[in-house]
Amino acid sequence: MQRMSRGQPDQHCAEPRGELAIRVMAMPADTNPMGHIFGGWIMSMMDAAGKMTAATCASCQVVTAAVSNISFLQPVNVGDTVCCYTDVVNVGNTSIALDVEVWVRRQGHGERLKVTEAQFTFVAVDEEGAPRPVAAAECRYN
Repeated sequence: MQRMSRGQPDQHCAEPRGELAIRVMAMPADTNPMGHIFGGWIMSMMDAAGKMTAATCASCQVVTAAVSNISFLQPVNVGDTVCCYTDVVNVGNTSIALDVEVWVRRQGHGERLKVTEAQFTFVAVDEEGAPRPVAAAECRYN
């Protein structure tokens, strides 16, 4: 894979890296017994955000191949505005790696707070689901 982005993720950066891919409000149906949003729901949002970015980059369907280095930094609460940002970091022959960060605004206002981050790897596939080359020229990266 070829490196296409600046450095490693900074867990303490004040601004999201990449582009906004999804913004949703955390709802009560997605809570755990402690009243926080399930980590699996957050991961699902991250996967959907990454898929949209990777599919645009690849100009075809993509499937999730791996998730690594996921870190839950802060809980997400009901009513928080959840924003997923994606940043293309590597483009290989058939794969695309993205850093996905999740930031929230508590109850929809105030300063952004980074709550989760991970790296997702997607593989470009053809109509039969077999890996196919990525059209890297379509990728937008920082």
